[in-house]
Amino acid sequence: MKLIIISGRSGSGKTAAIQSLEDLGYYCIDNLPAALLPQLANHMEATGLHQQVAIGIDARNQSKDLATFPEIIEQLKNRNIQIEIVYLDAQNDILLQRYSSTRRKHPLSTPELSLIEAIEQESVLLDPVNKMATLILDTTNLGVQTLRQLIQDRVAKVEYKDIALLFESFGFKHGIPAEADYIFDVRCLPNPYWVPELRRYTGMDEPIKAFLSKEPDVENMYNDIFNFIDRWVEKFRQNNRSYLTIAIGCTGGQHRSVYLVEQLTKGFYSRFSNIQKRHRELKH
Repeated sequence: MKLIIISGRSGSGKTAAIQSLEDLGYYCIDNLPAALLPQLANHMEATGLHQQVAIGIDARNQSKDLATFPEIIEQLKNRNIQIEIVYLDAQNDILLQRYSSTRRKHPLSTPELSLIEAIEQESVLLDPVNKMATLILDTTNLGVQTLRQLIQDRVAKVEYKDIALLFESFGFKHGIPAEADYIFDVRCLPNPYWVPELRRYTGMDEPIKAFLSKEPDVENMYNDIFNFIDRWVEKFRQNNRSYLTIAIGCTGGQHRSVYLVEQLTKGFYSRFSNIQKRHRELKH
C-alpha cells in the first residue's frame, strides 16, 4: 500500500495537490483526523480496494493528534506501508494575499485571533508534520497548474527504487527557494545581461549557450557542481531519500542559472531514471 500525506498551512495549495492526485486515480480523503490513520490503513489492507491513497492532514486536527503524528507514522512504517509526506507552505504575506482575494475564513481564525496570528499559530501546530516531511514545496511563486504538475511529476510518478533529482534555476533578487537541498551561487560567472544584444534571450536560447559555453569559468563551475552531486547523491539514496532539489541561482534567474540547469539536466539524464528541471523565473 502506498500512502501519500499532503499537509501544510491553509492557502498553500493543499486542495490543488490532492486534486492532482485524485485525477491520477488515487483514493483521496481530505482533513482526516491523524489518529485515524492506523484504522484507515487496516481497512485498506483488509479490503484491498485501494493501493494508492492520498490523505490531507491540516491544522483542523486536534493538537494532541498532531503532536503524536511522528509516532503514528513510525507505526505505519513498521508495517511496511510506503509513506510519502508532502508539506506545502508559502510566505506569510502571500498567504494573507490569497485569503484576501478569496475572502475565505481561515480555519483557526476567531474574533479574538487575527488572520496573521492564525497563520502563525498554524505553523506551530503543524511543526511535527513539517519535520517528518519527505518533500517540502514552497508555493509562494507557484501557480495552481504548476503546483499540480509538480505533484504529479515529483510524487505520483516517482520510481521509488531511484532518487528523484530536480534541478531548479532561480534569481537571487526574487528570493531563495525554500525547498532546495543544495543552493549554488553562480553570480560570479560572466553575465550575458551586460551584452546588449544578448539581454533579451534566456539560457535556453542558442545565443546565450554560445556565449557561456566559451567561458572557462562556466565550464569549471559546471564540472564542480556535477562532480559534487555525482559524488554525494548515492549517499542520499542509501539513506532512503526519495527527492533531492539542487537550486542554481544567478542575479535574475534568466541566463547563467538557466544555462547550467539545462546542462546539468543533460549530464545526469543517463544516470538516473527520474531527472526533472524547473526554471522558476521563466514565464513559459
